[in-house]
Amino acid sequence: MMAPPVRQTARELRRLQTRERILGAAIAEFQASGMTGADVGAIVSAAGVAHGTFFFHFPSKEHVLLELEQREEARMAAEFARYLGSAHDLASALTKMVVLISGLEQRFGPLLFKELLALHFSPTRPSSDEWSDHPLIVLLVGEIERARGDGEVHPEIDAFYSAAFFLLGIYGVLTTVTRSDIRDAMLANLITTARRGLEAR
Repeated sequence: MMAPPVRQTARELRRLQTRERILGAAIAEFQASGMTGADVGAIVSAAGVAHGTFFFHFPSKEHVLLELEQREEARMAAEFARYLGSAHDLASALTKMVVLISGLEQRFGPLLFKELLALHFSPTRPSSDEWSDHPLIVLLVGEIERARGDGEVHPEIDAFYSAAFFLLGIYGVLTTVTRSDIRDAMLANLITTARRGLEAR
């Protein structure tokens, strides 16, 4: 016998809506001022909630950023997984990863994007830092392992380190290069270099 679907109560729904309003207001404030410079007063005013309501939902500004990072990573991972489900090769998968991460930087702007990366690599991050808890890198590692199994990639290649170095390369270009023509050329070169470095000889 199947259990009946759990219905959300009106109170739970209001709580979720309040959380979403706070998150949306915090994103706008972080885009304008960065996380450190963000004013909780401005966030609660924009969200139309009391000051204590912010801290009920998020113990700190870092927790807002953490939730945003987890949501965006899950969204990008779902899109990447859909892409990997269609016909592709390793080069096009690497290109898709660049497109996904570049798209995040364009949507959030350079300041919030850098804040997300700073949290991602922070030693005081209020969450697990196991790479296996990050679906995007798990998928990229799996893709490199698939390509190695298909003979596209040298058998001695370490999939995790290759994926990590590739992602760090993308982050490096996006956070240090502002001219779009130079940035595009560097990202294209990063894909080419990564692919050649992984190729079975």
